Amino acid sequence: MATKSPVLLRSIYALCLLGATSTHLLTLVRHDLFWNYGGAPLFTCIYWTSLTFLDPLAAVLLFLKPRAGLLATFVIIVSDVAHNTWLMQRSQSPDWLNWMYLSQVAFLVFVLVTVQRAWRGVSST
Repeated sequence: MATKSPVLLRSIYALCLLGATSTHLLTLVRHDLFWNYGGAPLFTCIYWTSLTFLDPLAAVLLFLKPRAGLLATFVIIVSDVAHNTWLMQRSQSPDWLNWMYLSQVAFLVFVLVTVQRAWRGVSST
């Protein structure tokens, strides 16, 4: 199992990223590329829309260029949770128990706990 676990971890990461992609894609289909997310700051609109493209790119890289994919996954989930935490702190009535936010935090914890194993399981070439 030890030799297969890095591939399994990358597969789980990819599934999570593709799940997030579906959420962002649905938002684009419902609203459009330039929707303001109900009055969100411009940076937030650009960031969330960019995840529609960055999440699937990272998912593909996890298998074509695993180390680049792992790095991209790490940067995406760390920045996503940091950004969404910042945004919630600015809110008049933050919903810290929002299932989407909690799922991002759970994925962040999972990545933080497992990324070293996934990294070691990839050849450096």
